[in-house]
Amino acid sequence: MVNLLKASFLVLSIFLVACATPGKAPQSLYDEIGGQPTIEAITDNFINEISFNETIYRYFEKTNITRFREKFIEHLCVNTGGPCTYTGDTMLRVHQGQNINETDFNLTVDLLVNAMKKAGLTYPQQNQVLKVLVPMRGEMLYK
Repeated sequence: MVNLLKASFLVLSIFLVACATPGKAPQSLYDEIGGQPTIEAITDNFINEISFNETIYRYFEKTNITRFREKFIEHLCVNTGGPCTYTGDTMLRVHQGQNINETDFNLTVDLLVNAMKKAGLTYPQQNQVLKVLVPMRGEMLYK
């Protein structure tokens, strides 16, 4: 009886350990949306969307687009949990003096949503990306 009890306890212990062992680690948003190729596609689509929008383009007229592309890729990568390092300026510094109003900010978000759609992100994925970016909103708007 004691041996049967020990054997039962051993089997139960192994079962509990197996159940408690973590499975695959949860994916980052970066991985979920497709990693670096998708981040680059979103960025290129966003630049394209901006270039065809007269209202928003005026904010970018004097921008070094090559640098903007590089830093926006880094920014998206970091903020979606990717293996990047952001080496650009703060959002406050980048947008300082641009006097971005609420209407233009919202229009720019619409352009980003279009860029994400064109890159193949689902609506839930688009919302997750926006969710990680929304805390920076106050650093971009004119006060």
